[in-house]
Amino acid sequence: MMSTEVKLERRELGNTGLNVSCVGFGASPLGNAFGVVSEEEAIASVREALNLGINYFDTSPYYGGTLSEKVLGNALKVIGVPRNEFILSTKCGRYVEGFDFSAERVTRSIDESLARLKLDYVDILHCHDIEFGSLDQIVNETIPALQKLKEAGKIRFVGITGLPLGIFNYVLDRVPPGSVDVILSYCHYSINDSTLEHLLPYLKSKGVGIINASPLSMGLLTENGPPEWHPASPGLKSACQAAAAHCKEKGKNISKLALQYSLSNKEISSVLVGMNSARQVKENVAAALELTSVGKDEGAIGEIQTILEPVKNETWPSGRIYPTFFVFACLYHSIPVPWGPNDSLMVWGQITEMQYFWVTTVVVLAVGGAQILAPYLI
Repeated sequence: MMSTEVKLERRELGNTGLNVSCVGFGASPLGNAFGVVSEEEAIASVREALNLGINYFDTSPYYGGTLSEKVLGNALKVIGVPRNEFILSTKCGRYVEGFDFSAERVTRSIDESLARLKLDYVDILHCHDIEFGSLDQIVNETIPALQKLKEAGKIRFVGITGLPLGIFNYVLDRVPPGSVDVILSYCHYSINDSTLEHLLPYLKSKGVGIINASPLSMGLLTENGPPEWHPASPGLKSACQAAAAHCKEKGKNISKLALQYSLSNKEISSVLVGMNSARQVKENVAAALELTSVGKDEGAIGEIQTILEPVKNETWPSGRIYPTFFVFACLYHSIPVPWGPNDSLMVWGQITEMQYFWVTTVVVLAVGGAQILAPYLI
């Protein structure tokens, strides 16, 4: 008799040939990012993930100051799972001490990560939050260095991560085809912000795999709300809090609905969720299986979207900040600050970072000057 048991879906990751679980295990909590996690809890959560069909794990030397890599590596070693039964990505370029995307540092970084993870290779090495570095250095120095690591067998595929969506166009339009295999975007495919959707056709045309992280928008879409350091505006936080309260009043869990919303787009290969307990693993997998067997709650999600409509697709700055005089000029004249190479002019990838700076500076000063002179010209 054929089994009718629903299994966790696996999806192709671009042109890599990898088939990743639709729910990925985000290991930043194993670095005590959201509270202390014991060794026993860490091992139990990784074991439960493997038992329930999660085969993709993501970490970084930045998480917990290398602790996440050590804890995840130890858990995989203790469990004794065969190397061909899991897919693992880590990152380079971002560390507790700062950012360094130089060829020398990222080359040394993978050796350090492999030692902590107790592995001979990682499946994917991501350049971590590249908007905080020079995108031209990423193109001309970092990516070529990672290609050499690929040739040496220390990594199988190359990825890039970051918040502003424009960084992906900028890099992918400038590196040789096939140099970047995967992109990892976060906080841009969730109920409150779905701007990644507009970039999917472009990414697919480049043949890159797409990973979405933070389906809960770093805690915005939870009943407990985001941590104090969350960079969202007060208006966005307030709207998400109202949406969470509405769901609770209706007997719904906003976090489950948010995860199912993110999982429902099958052009996204995997949705990374931070987990630090077997209970969290079970809840996230159960949400994914419910989506497969029953579908998402369109009515409840529609109600959330209505509440969040005034702040739909609102994001926050991330990356290299322009000189103080430029920022103050924007704020003084009530002009939105174009923080770094984000989703405006840079989205087509036609100009360099320095050109972007001068263009936006001229625009701000011109608009600001016009506002000052307007009363005298009427």
